[in-house]
Amino acid sequence: MTTHFADELGKVKEALLTMGSYAETAVAQAVQSVTERNEGLAEQVQSNDDIIDRYEKDIDDMAILLLAKAPLATDLRLVTVAMKISQNLERIGDEATTIARRSVKLNTEPKLPQPFDVPQMAALALEMLRDSLDAFVNRDADKARAVVPRDKEVDNLNRRIYRELCALMEENPPAIGRCLHLMTISKSLERVADHATNIAQEVVYLCEALDIRHEGNVPPR
Repeated sequence: MTTHFADELGKVKEALLTMGSYAETAVAQAVQSVTERNEGLAEQVQSNDDIIDRYEKDIDDMAILLLAKAPLATDLRLVTVAMKISQNLERIGDEATTIARRSVKLNTEPKLPQPFDVPQMAALALEMLRDSLDAFVNRDADKARAVVPRDKEVDNLNRRIYRELCALMEENPPAIGRCLHLMTISKSLERVADHATNIAQEVVYLCEALDIRHEGNVPPR
C-alpha cells in the first residue's frame, strides 16, 4: 500500500467514524426529546440531518476515487464496506429525524398515562451501533458477530410495545393518535438496530471475506 493511498484511506475511515458519532448522537437526542418532551432538541436533530447526509456524499466521493487505486483485495473490501456502512449510518440519521418529528407532534398532546420501553429499546439499539463501529475500527470479527443475535431482543421489544399500544387504543380511543406516533418511534428504533446489524455483518465480511447476511444463524467459525 502506497503512503498516499494509506493516507486517503485513513481519511475515509476518519470521516466514517465522525459520521457514526453524529448518527449515534442524533438517535440519543431524538429519544431524549420524546422522554423529556423537549421540542428544541427535536428540532436540532432535524437540522443536523443535513450534516449526516453530507458525510455520506463525501465518503462516497472519496471511496469511488480509491476504488480505482486499491492495490489489494483487502483494501478493496475496506473501501466498499466503508460505502455500505455510510449508507446504513445515513439511514440511521433518517430514523432519528423520524423520531424527532413524531416527538414534536407528541409534545402538543397530553402525556400518555403509562410508560413504555422506548428508552430501553433505544439503549439496546445504540449499544449495538457502538459495538458494530468499534468492531470496524478494531477489525474485530468476533465483536461484530456478537452484535447480530442481539437484534432479536430489539425486535421482541418492538412487538411488545406494539401490543401494549394496541391494547391502549382499544381502552382509550382518544389516545389513538399518540399511540400511533409511539408505534412509529418504536419501529424507527427497531430499524436503527437493523442498520447496526447490517454494519456488523459488513465488518465480518471485511475481516473474513465471508458474507453472513440473510442467514438464519451466525455461521460457526
